Parts: sequence; C-alpha cells; structure tokens
Amino acid sequence: MKNTDSYKELLEIIGPYLPEDIDPGTVDKNSHLINELNINSAHLVDIVLDLEDRYDILLEDEDMQKMQTVGDALEIIGLKTSGKNG
Repeated sequence: MKNTDSYKELLEIIGPYLPEDIDPGTVDKNSHLINELNINSAHLVDIVLDLEDRYDILLEDEDMQKMQTVGDALEIIGLKTSGKNG
C-alpha cells in the first residue's frame, strides 16, 4: 500500500468526525488529532474502529495512545498492515 493512498484513505475516515470549523483541506501529517483537529475522545474511538474495519487490523490501547497526529496514525497503520499479505 502506498503512503499517499493510506493518507487519502485516512483523511476520508477522519473527515466526518471533524468539527464544522475545521477545513479538511488544512489537515496534514503533523495535525494533532485532539489539540488541533478538535476530535473528541468518543470520535477518536470511532475513528479507530473505522481504521480496524478498513484495514482489517486490531489496534491495541497502546496504539491509540501513540496515535497523536495524522502521521502517527499512518505509521501505525503501516506497521499493522506490513505483515499482511496482499
């Protein structure tokens, strides 16, 4: 899976959870999910569940704690999917 494809897919997953005052076009890999994008903890759980469904992976509590920025999420998805075939 290409990193740009993962980034685009991640933005598609995060988009619906962004508050109205956040422009999805301003989201980049350094955007902090909670502090900058104002994603609340309940929505963060929903995002994690969506990621698990989309990539057929299991994200542990420690993965959620490490997932501070969009880039962190991409890195974790990459690590979890790299061991999978296809």
